[in-house]
Amino acid sequence: MTALIDSQLLDIFQQRPQNLAWFLGAGASRNAGLPTAGDIIWDMKRRYYEKEENQAIAPQDMQSEAVRSKVQSFMDARGFPALWADEEYSKYFEKIFGTDRERQRKYLIAMLSEAKVSLSIGNRVLGALLAGEFSRVVFTTNFDTVVEKAVAEMSGGSLSAYHLEGTGSARRALDNEEYPFYCKLHGDFRYESLKNLSSDLATQNAELGACMVNAGSRFGFVVAGYSGRDASVMDLFNRVLASSNPFPHGLFWTGIGRTPHPAVDALITNAKKANVHAEYVEIDTYDTLMSRLWRLVAAKPTELDRKIRKSNAAQVNIPLAAVSTKGPILRTNALPILSLPNQCHEVSSRRAIDWAELRSLQQENDHSFIATKTDSVLVWGTEPNIRAAFGNELKGLQDRALPRDFSGPQNLPLKSFLEEAIAVAMARGKSLLTRMKPSGAFLIADIHAEDKSDLSPLRNAVQSLGGTITGLLSPISAEHPTAEKVGWAEALRVTLDQRGGHTWIVVQPDIWIWPQYAREVATEFLDKRKGGRFNRQHNEILDGWLKVILGEGERTGDAVLTAFQGPPSVGNPSFTLSRRTAFSRKLAR
Repeated sequence: MTALIDSQLLDIFQQRPQNLAWFLGAGASRNAGLPTAGDIIWDMKRRYYEKEENQAIAPQDMQSEAVRSKVQSFMDARGFPALWADEEYSKYFEKIFGTDRERQRKYLIAMLSEAKVSLSIGNRVLGALLAGEFSRVVFTTNFDTVVEKAVAEMSGGSLSAYHLEGTGSARRALDNEEYPFYCKLHGDFRYESLKNLSSDLATQNAELGACMVNAGSRFGFVVAGYSGRDASVMDLFNRVLASSNPFPHGLFWTGIGRTPHPAVDALITNAKKANVHAEYVEIDTYDTLMSRLWRLVAAKPTELDRKIRKSNAAQVNIPLAAVSTKGPILRTNALPILSLPNQCHEVSSRRAIDWAELRSLQQENDHSFIATKTDSVLVWGTEPNIRAAFGNELKGLQDRALPRDFSGPQNLPLKSFLEEAIAVAMARGKSLLTRMKPSGAFLIADIHAEDKSDLSPLRNAVQSLGGTITGLLSPISAEHPTAEKVGWAEALRVTLDQRGGHTWIVVQPDIWIWPQYAREVATEFLDKRKGGRFNRQHNEILDGWLKVILGEGERTGDAVLTAFQGPPSVGNPSFTLSRRTAFSRKLAR
């Protein structure tokens, strides 16, 4: 039943991708940062359990098998569907929200907010396929705006979805070949009509269902990110099989793992009996599938390909040279960290505090403390500042030991915690701003500071610290309806790494763009600004930054940095750094 990725799907797609329509489930949006149906089910269980048992469970705690087991046992005792039952999704919406569609809509707005969307390469490829007219038709059970955002990012244009608010025009649009055609079978959370309850999912909207059956008799279908648990959707696929010309270019159901849902297995078996080329195609991820398909597209527009290939990775295998006194000595941009903080404060609060609220507290209190969330809230800062920020929600503060190893996936919150602290320590008392991004912490030259004399070593290396990009305005979108002037400033990306039993801080000179969403239109400026930074100039810029963040001390001495004024303590993290960067080989003694 299972076909490898080199199935006939690749041959059909390479010859004429326009012959294949797409059917997307929540898995196709997961890499964009949005939850799947399974994630939403567990979130509803968590919220229901918190309300009924008057206990707080942090969202990340639901990754624990012990916590899930406890919650599931509670739900079983309350008569909810068994774990992984096909009706789980609809029954939880029914039991928790009743028939209140407005509460459903508000809940989905929070869960599927566009602010959470960060397009992955798979999303960008689909956007490019639609924008470049390589794909024509997409159906989905999703409520989110990932596909619309992907098309907008790839083409600068818009994509309107047919959904429950305008069913009559969907069939006419498909019949009239008004491509690209995008249909949300279960509705759009931005509108009033949604299909989540059992009574909703028992049948599909007649017009939209007929539209999909019609498409199935004209196109082949690629299914991605969808499990097949919704009986009404599976009925549509089976109705296509009953038509006179089912899936003329094949049916390819992609999935992670070798065992599809029984309903999918039955569909493929029946499709083969109807002389349809049908396969269950096992894939690694949606992103890897889409990347491979994009490579097969002939005559790709250069602009679309550039937007997809934001970076090109290559696999290399270079053996390490033996220790000797021969060969070139190459300077790297990594500094050895000789000591890290081993303690912080742990916050005991009267209720659970989520990430959004924690970041809001930091902003409201002018970042007077540094915080992260693991199994609890961890903070650095003075006790008066922490108590002022958390107010009546604070029950107490305890000392918390920090692990030495932050490189494991389970310790990623601690890695960003340390990166933020060391960036704050480097910037303290200097004309520098700090910003946190998923790729690390950033130190940014404060070009509006009254006294920038402390940045002289950097300015000597780069001449200008920042300004406005002449003639460039930020792009206009629904989120940003007004064009702004685009500014820039010299910046330094700071990340921590642990390799070979040692801890390193990696410092990478960069350029910061204001507003951040305008970076995509500033590529020409960035290329020109950073284009000549090789060897000697890069070395001078790196030296300039190191003098700014570590001071003008002896190059071979150590630098001790603290995040806040005063001596190191549980609330004031301290870092000891070597002033000398690592080199490509060790000299023999």
